[in-house]
Amino acid sequence: MSELIEIAGGEDVLPKLRFQQAAKDRIISADTVRDTAPDVILASWCGKKVVPDRIRQRPGWSDIPAVRNNRIVEIKSPLILQPGPAALTDGLDAIVQALWQQRD
Repeated sequence: MSELIEIAGGEDVLPKLRFQQAAKDRIISADTVRDTAPDVILASWCGKKVVPDRIRQRPGWSDIPAVRNNRIVEIKSPLILQPGPAALTDGLDAIVQALWQQRD
């Protein structure tokens, strides 16, 4: 995911996580998200729909630029979380759109 964000012209706010092999080692705290203050939150939950309001309602998250500016973007999990070429084509396209599309 980190590499796709960079290819799309973005900057991963937690680039060192890419070196963690196990998913459990890539879990981060709410405080870490607040501290990194991302401009965009790319959200993808396996088998579940992303509910931006649930993300917005997390304590202290109203100060995060992505939350404040309504830049919580769902990326469908099959596009980026499953192995195969979709992550390199459709997934990358979805990330580019999420990062650079003008929002109201």
